[in-house]
Amino acid sequence: MSSQRPRSRDSSAGSEGESKGHPDDIMPLFLTSATQQLFGCRADEDVTGENTYKLLRKDDIVQDMKTRAAVSDFSPVKQIVLDYPEDEILLVFDGDYMYGQNFYLVVTPEAKERILNPPEALQPEMAEAEVFFIKSPETKPWISLGSEQEIEEESQTLRYRFSRVRRAFGAPVCFSDWNAADAKDGYMECASYQDSRFSIKQMERDCGMQAVPKLQSSTAQTQGTYQKDMYTQYEPGELSEEEKESILQSESLKDFIISVTPRVLHALQQNEIMDVFFDDWGSLGTAAEDGGFEGMANSGLKVHQAFTDLQYIKEKKISCINWHPTINGVIAVAMTQKVSLEEQLKHSTEFLLSPPLILFWGLSDPSSPQLLLECPDDVFAFEFCPSDPNIIVGGCMNGQVVLWDISVHINRLQGTRPGGVKNISINTDTSDFEEKRENETPVVRYCAVSAIESSHKALISDVQWLPQTFEVTKMGVPVENKDNLCVQLVTCSPDCALMFWDIRAPMRVAQSARDQKQNVDQKPHVTPHGVTDTFRHLDRIWKPLFRVALPMIDSSGEYSPLKFSLEDYTHDSHTGSNADGTHLYADRSEVTPEYSQLRVPSAKTLKSLEDVNTKLYIGTQDGEIVYTDLKLEKDNDSGRLYSVKPFHCFSIHDWLVNTVQRSPFFKDIILTVGGWNFAIWKEGVMDGPIMQSPCSEQLCSVGCWSLSRPAVFFIGKEDGNIEVWDLLEKTHEPSQVHSITTSKITCIKPWTVSFLAVSDDLGMLYILKIPWMLHSPSSNEKLSVRKYFEAEVDRLAYFAKRREIWTQQRKDKKAEELRKKTELVVPVKDPEQIEEEDRKEEYLKLEKAILKGMSLLPATDNTSDFTT
Repeated sequence: MSSQRPRSRDSSAGSEGESKGHPDDIMPLFLTSATQQLFGCRADEDVTGENTYKLLRKDDIVQDMKTRAAVSDFSPVKQIVLDYPEDEILLVFDGDYMYGQNFYLVVTPEAKERILNPPEALQPEMAEAEVFFIKSPETKPWISLGSEQEIEEESQTLRYRFSRVRRAFGAPVCFSDWNAADAKDGYMECASYQDSRFSIKQMERDCGMQAVPKLQSSTAQTQGTYQKDMYTQYEPGELSEEEKESILQSESLKDFIISVTPRVLHALQQNEIMDVFFDDWGSLGTAAEDGGFEGMANSGLKVHQAFTDLQYIKEKKISCINWHPTINGVIAVAMTQKVSLEEQLKHSTEFLLSPPLILFWGLSDPSSPQLLLECPDDVFAFEFCPSDPNIIVGGCMNGQVVLWDISVHINRLQGTRPGGVKNISINTDTSDFEEKRENETPVVRYCAVSAIESSHKALISDVQWLPQTFEVTKMGVPVENKDNLCVQLVTCSPDCALMFWDIRAPMRVAQSARDQKQNVDQKPHVTPHGVTDTFRHLDRIWKPLFRVALPMIDSSGEYSPLKFSLEDYTHDSHTGSNADGTHLYADRSEVTPEYSQLRVPSAKTLKSLEDVNTKLYIGTQDGEIVYTDLKLEKDNDSGRLYSVKPFHCFSIHDWLVNTVQRSPFFKDIILTVGGWNFAIWKEGVMDGPIMQSPCSEQLCSVGCWSLSRPAVFFIGKEDGNIEVWDLLEKTHEPSQVHSITTSKITCIKPWTVSFLAVSDDLGMLYILKIPWMLHSPSSNEKLSVRKYFEAEVDRLAYFAKRREIWTQQRKDKKAEELRKKTELVVPVKDPEQIEEEDRKEEYLKLEKAILKGMSLLPATDNTSDFTT
């Protein structure tokens, strides 16, 4: 008996049951595990793919239907079982669900016999003969469809004429053998010759000329002598006191000093005014335009260094990176679990086996991190304080805001400068750090964390410090900053809110004058756990200053922000490098502010600043770009503060917006990256982006402007590539594409003008060397880019105007069509219809005249004609 499962084509009634999905002589059934246990037909145990048959007694099935009634799995085929003529019914196991159920019942004895004893298969030779029967093609007569006529019409007839002199007709021709070895170089050449009967006048000729210097070779012969050792000892000649005094009092020395003094002063002034390190070659502008003196071989990004650590970065990815503002060569990276952003937005924080960390790396020692910052949860964004780089703020996955103070470890980080001596020892006053070994990386615990009930309800996706030139009140009004310190920051989260925070203590917890005097005299001490008390007044009770909501413009609900960009009030457009930031920190490098003594001042005592731009661009979770104002309005009836609706909302990106960054050269130019494209915006232009890239094949994961060239920016992709865009070279495609890693690019952060920090989804940090072509601007590059942006603004305004005209034309067309439908339509006769009616009228008149002449018209017609 064959163990193969029968196919539907083996059934005699298979063609008749194709419309039902199974042959007519079988009935699919679904048998539960209890029924299988009862009848001994358990799947993959009693019946398998090799032995698929089971004969069931008809009386057992009928008894089961009587016992369990409608609950029995055989109740759908009750009548079929009762009508079955034999005592045993065949049950077949359908493990592949060919007919939709796990078993099927054979309902006819013929099908049962055919399945248990299948017919023999056809011989392979016969099957092959039927399948591979080849029939030769039959010739068919040519049927013309007019193609030869088209070919004849389009073809051109060429006529050639050959002639020779008459005396050459019939001349004998003699052929002979020629040995190729007798010819020069072993081959015969049919050289061309000038035909005197045909000539072309040469109008232009390309000639090359090169001038070389005159060379001259000359020699000289000297007579050698024997060698001998010689030495000379001398001592400086010194003048006596009388001679020195006479020279100093001489008129010639006075005249010399008087004559050279102006020139010396002029030279000293030039040294103070002029920059001796100024790149004169780059200022000419010819180097970048001609490709640079380094050549095209050095025109791409190159990996300078790579950082990783198996202990802290295992199974994690880098979510944010930042260079230290004042210590060269030190970079901080935040590590998070490998979870997609969509899952991070949906799921809450889970228990982590190892605490989240922020690692500090130094270019001089890539073997191990220099400092570790302990975090209460995964950090997705952090920033150094612009006025005090020892203060770091971060946003956690659980929505809390965290503050660190690394002032006690600044000596260790300064020891990692390139070319410096590494200083591993840490100067602290606590016994915990003194017991540690010198080569052990210190772990810094956070100083303060915001109150969980007052924090964001989702992860913090972006955080920024407000400039030290102004601060905002609880209504979002910018006022003067008397402390001249960065004391306020902004965070955003997909919980549909932006929050403003102040690191100063509120007025209601102000201390007495005596306590303040004691705290001023004392130095900030360190707690027994190694945590400084810089922000003890904020720990676990820190609340936001105010909250800005983002209501939707045309419907109910709120936008979910991910990234935002505020205009820098102190921005200097002549350069955007970190060197400017170094000057900002120079005045505060030695003085550490007492944050515990600072208080939030009353808004009534501060002067309002009208020239500060309070509008900002926000990228949302749905790929929208929202332009809104952070100022709050007061309800006249209830007196409550509420957020105004955004001015505009553009759906440009197809997915999460991961970058919203202003250009370091133009404060009103913003780069946004999200989904599969990026866009460039100009603040104040409300018709849309001035530039929008086409959708790419790979997801755009991050973007960043260049710090030295206004026309260059970098785009990171999901496949590990980095696209370099140069707006002065190409605007429809990237100028260069570099493959950095095989994983997703997560962050890009430039440092000075020569280095670019890039991180990926595998926890690797790459320091790339920027070539000379990409960091040296050409002559008037900033002016050229500005003109390009202005031209794009004009183009956008033109298309917006044309769009209005097209919209008005469509409205007028629809109104005209509606008017034509409502009005009474008078049919207009064409000339052919008018001519046909005239001929018909003439024919009737002629017919009437003929009938009248023959007196064949009726009486009524004669009477009417007589009357007329």
